[in-house]
Parts: sequence; structure tokens; C-alpha cells
Amino acid sequence: MNKISPFLWFNDNAEEAANFYLSIFPEAKKLGELRSCGVGPQPAGQIVIINIELLGQQMTFLNGGPSHALTPAFSYSVSCNDQAEIDFYWDKLIEGGKPMACGWLTDKFGLCWQIVPHNVGIVLKNPKAMAAMMTMIKFDIAALEAAAKE
Repeated sequence: MNKISPFLWFNDNAEEAANFYLSIFPEAKKLGELRSCGVGPQPAGQIVIINIELLGQQMTFLNGGPSHALTPAFSYSVSCNDQAEIDFYWDKLIEGGKPMACGWLTDKFGLCWQIVPHNVGIVLKNPKAMAAMMTMIKFDIAALEAAAKE
């Protein structure tokens, strides 16, 4: 495992969430799991912790119960090379979730994602591109670049 990695609290669906993300990202892999032996709140055999890796980012998911919910205060940002890649990740991650604004969405598990063009930091230095982005839900690279050229 990386020395520092996200540790995310799920109610009781950490394994379902992990499998969902593993099905979307290329070269994703399950790194390990810890199943309950019947001691503690989870029934024997249920996932307590599952470790996965998405695009080189290792993360741990915990079935911690309903005490804490995921929040938009934490999100993953996916840097995309083109509109097709933005569309791919957006369409997969939004299934059962909800759009937010400016390239953000909340997936069906409550985890927030930013699906952004790789050059977003450069393009948004232009005030017209920033204004265009503020009207977007999902990023439209062509519209952002056109606004930046005005």
C-alpha cells in the first residue's frame, strides 16, 4: 500500500462499491480484503475492509455502518484526455447517481467525482472559459476551448 491513501467509510456496501469502480477503470485491481470473523458488528464472512487500486491510486473502503456518510467535501478528480474519455467516465459513474455542477457528480454510493479535461487549469485561466464552465454540468471541452479563444 501507499504510505498515504484514502480510507472511505461506507455503510454496508463497500464491496459493492469496490466492484462497481473496479468494473469502470482500466487496469483496476483488488489488492486485498478483510472479512469479519463474527467479532464486532458485522456478521461472519462480511467484508469489513476492502483495498483496491484505480489508475494507480490505492484506497481502502470500510463497512463502518450508518454513523458517517460520504460528503462532497471529499472527491476524486479524473483527468481526461478528450471528450470521449469525459463522456465514458461521466456516463459510467453517474449511473444511479446525480449530477452536480462544473464537472462534478455524486455516484450511487455517495462518492463525489470531478470528471475534468487534463488541461482544465490552463483553459480556465481565461475568464470567458471560466464563465462557460460555470454554466456546465458535464464538461464540454470544445465549448471551453472556444470560449478561451474569444
